[in-house]
Amino acid sequence: MEHLITQKELEKFKELLGKRGIKLEKFYSKGTTSLVFTGNAEGKKVIIKLERPDSPRKNFKREAEILKFLEREEITPRLVDYGVFEGREFLVREFAEGEPLLYATPQKKHILQILEKTYRLDALGIDHGQIQGGKHIIINDTVWIIDFEKAGFRKPKNVTSAMAMIFLNDNIIAKRVREKFNLDTRFLNALREALREYKRTKNIEKIGELLSSL
Repeated sequence: MEHLITQKELEKFKELLGKRGIKLEKFYSKGTTSLVFTGNAEGKKVIIKLERPDSPRKNFKREAEILKFLEREEITPRLVDYGVFEGREFLVREFAEGEPLLYATPQKKHILQILEKTYRLDALGIDHGQIQGGKHIIINDTVWIIDFEKAGFRKPKNVTSAMAMIFLNDNIIAKRVREKFNLDTRFLNALREALREYKRTKNIEKIGELLSSL
C-alpha cells in the first residue's frame, strides 16, 4: 500500500480526519478508485474511502451528493463527510453491517426489501449502475445498497437489474435462490412477464405479489 499512500501521508490524513471528528482505525480494502479504511465518528463505525493517486476517475463528489439526496430514504447508510486531502477526494459514510448478497442466500424478507429499495431508487430517478453484481447489496436484519460511485440521475433500471440477478440470470446468486425456494419455470416466466409489465407501467404490484408467494 506504500506506493498508494506513504506512512507520512496516512498520518496527515488521520490528523485531518481527527479535526473533523473522525477517527481512522484500520485498513479495510483496496478498490479500483480508492483505499478503504474503517473508523469511528460520533460513536458509530464508518467507512472511509480515499481516492487512489492512480484512480481512473473522480466520482466521490457525485457520490456524496447522491448520498445526501438519499439521506431520509433508508436505502443506503448516511453520509458523514466529504472533502479533499492533498488533491485527493475522500468520502466517509456509516458502515453497513451485514454480508454482500453475492456471498449470501437471501431470505424472503430480504428479497422484498431489495424490491422495495430498488423501486424507491427507480422512482427517484437514480440508477445505481452496479446493482447486477451483487457486491453492493448488503443483507442483515435490514438491506442496504452501498457504493453509489457510478450512480447518476438517468433512466433507472434498478428493479429489473436486481430481479434478473436474483432469479433469472446464470449466476451463483440466482442458482442459490432458485434452489432455496424450489422455483420452477412457471414462476420464472411469470416474473419475466411481470418485469416486462413494470418496464411499461412502472407498477410493481405483480412483482410484489410473486415475491410474496415465495
